[in-house]
Amino acid sequence: MQQANLILGIDWGGTKIEIAALDDAGTEHLRRRVATPRHDYEASVRVTAELVQAAERELGRTCPVGVGIPGSIAPATGLVQNANSDWLIGRPLKEDLESALGRELRLENDANCLALSEARDGAAAGAEVVFAAILGTGCGAGVLANGMLLSGRHRIAGEWGHNPLPAPLPHELPGPPCYCGRKGCLETWISGTGFARDHGQQTGQALTAEEIVQAMRRGDAAARSSYQRLLDRLGRGLAGIINILDPDIIVLGGGLSNVRELYTDLPPYIMPQLFSEVLTTPIVAAQHGDSSGVRGAAWLWR
Repeated sequence: MQQANLILGIDWGGTKIEIAALDDAGTEHLRRRVATPRHDYEASVRVTAELVQAAERELGRTCPVGVGIPGSIAPATGLVQNANSDWLIGRPLKEDLESALGRELRLENDANCLALSEARDGAAAGAEVVFAAILGTGCGAGVLANGMLLSGRHRIAGEWGHNPLPAPLPHELPGPPCYCGRKGCLETWISGTGFARDHGQQTGQALTAEEIVQAMRRGDAAARSSYQRLLDRLGRGLAGIINILDPDIIVLGGGLSNVRELYTDLPPYIMPQLFSEVLTTPIVAAQHGDSSGVRGAAWLWR
């Protein structure tokens, strides 16, 4: 019997590096994860290469490898740029991984991998224009049109989180400092960490985003207010995307995408900034959830 073609996808996150093997039908044959060696670039490269080598020994074959990272490769230099895992910035990651593995690999922004995964066989399958956003430790997005990723001239297409918060209120200015060196980036407000920071600033409570949502569901008034501020800011951000791109669907990934209330509560917060009398854009959770990163990385070879 002929062996199935297998591709290895790697989702390189700030806290974990995950690998999965998929066949052409999207069936998973292997999945492993390890903790990311934070702030240690050389160890991160070594651990990633070891994950690939161990997976290939288990599978009994050499496979194409795709990698999604929280940043992108600058076309002018070949170095990582705009990574919230800042120990990657300025490093020749693709070159170093290829040297460690002894072969070519494909590498893309993790939000682009989310968009690719969900458009191929997920929540956005069949959609012509897809906007897929990660609301997690950071806030990034990927854009796909007619089945093709839009990376852009500078490889920054979809870097939605590093635009200013739209229509800021006086108390929102100048905004929290961002790792990129600016203040008031959308990421500092609507990421999971930004949501937790805002709640802490307003209440003095050091809660995670998940804990704030749980408190909101129990009827906690302060948590409800924090959640409503999140809705307002996320609504302003998405209204700008719809006004410019007018996607057929918006897919949300990352930890905040698991807040089921978002999908019914969010549309009224988008409408005030929308250049349309109606809002029919579906806003949905990633069908593949936490698996979208590794799946999209694998599909870089398709």
